[in-house]
Amino acid sequence: MLSAERGAAANTLAAYGRDLADFAAAIEAHGTTILGANADHIRAYMTHLSDVRMAASTAARRLSAIRQLYRFLLAENLRTDDPTGTLESPKQGQRLPSVLSEADVEGLLASTQARARKGNAKGLRLVALMEILYATGLRVSELVSLPLNAALGDPRFLMVRGKGGRERLVPLSEPARKALAAYLEVRSQNPDAEKSRWLFPSRGQLGHLTRHRFAQILKQLAVDAGLDRAVVSPHALRHAFASHLLAHGADLRAVQQMLGHADISTTQIYTHVLEARKQALVRIHHPLTQN
Repeated sequence: MLSAERGAAANTLAAYGRDLADFAAAIEAHGTTILGANADHIRAYMTHLSDVRMAASTAARRLSAIRQLYRFLLAENLRTDDPTGTLESPKQGQRLPSVLSEADVEGLLASTQARARKGNAKGLRLVALMEILYATGLRVSELVSLPLNAALGDPRFLMVRGKGGRERLVPLSEPARKALAAYLEVRSQNPDAEKSRWLFPSRGQLGHLTRHRFAQILKQLAVDAGLDRAVVSPHALRHAFASHLLAHGADLRAVQQMLGHADISTTQIYTHVLEARKQALVRIHHPLTQN
């Protein structure tokens, strides 16, 4: 149903599958099944997740998957009730994303350019990946799985297919356009790459660069730039894209559209990040701050 009716992404389907498989195994160990479980069984499962110190956000995602399962079963007349109806989600504090500074991003891009000066195709590909990621705020899964035809239209934009199969048009910065053009030129000279339908082809099973491999490369770039590997990730660059745009006066609704957020409340988290930074600056630099 999630795939056929809602167009959920493969990663979402895999996550729900893992969550529900764990739930099914847990309640079967207590002598019942998904169809036979009641609210007490589910409550006991959630208590178990708390006892093993699972993060509240992860436990909340598990409960969300369970809720959707039972709503589906109820709608399909496979159950006559929804046992999750009285359950509360685990309490979560608001967690603000850590954001790379503009200087941090400049350091990463400088490290990327240093690799490209070697003149090889991999270096130019990496520059294109990094410039596009910071210029657009794409999810890493959207970036690595871009089809070649996404880059063959108006050079000022990329057409991106995001969550739920929704398409959006994202603008490219001048550095990103130049990096993409340079990469496409060397890509066209590679016969194997020319046969691929992916913008960033690979010899792996998927046919394109994987999220995992790109994250590994990014970690090495962080080391080259003298940054903490732990705080540098593809998603950190997505956060940086959004927060830096808003810091320079971008419209929140426009940022929402570029990020592909279905709900603007998801985008508003970045306004909280900026507010937290302002408060930190006051605490550190105001002459009346008590040490």
